[in-house]
Amino acid sequence: MARICSITGKRNISGRRIHRSGLAKKKGGVGRHVTKVNKRIFQPNLQNKRVWVPELDKFVRVRVSAKAIKTISKNGAYVTLKKAGLI
Repeated sequence: MARICSITGKRNISGRRIHRSGLAKKKGGVGRHVTKVNKRIFQPNLQNKRVWVPELDKFVRVRVSAKAIKTISKNGAYVTLKKAGLI
């Protein structure tokens, strides 16, 4: 199952982690040098939630990011889920 938020559309993005060696110049060294660059993945903070929708009088299961949970509590469950096309 792909790690995608069903409301905001957030998904994994790739990036890099930079490894450096040496002592910083302000600490008396010759400077920090990049020795290696590794690929890595930034993952969204996804949660499986049961959201109560009063207009439908039922729970809806969604896989949402933490930001989407805030959006649901701000705008309301029905409006947010309808805009995302889940209802």
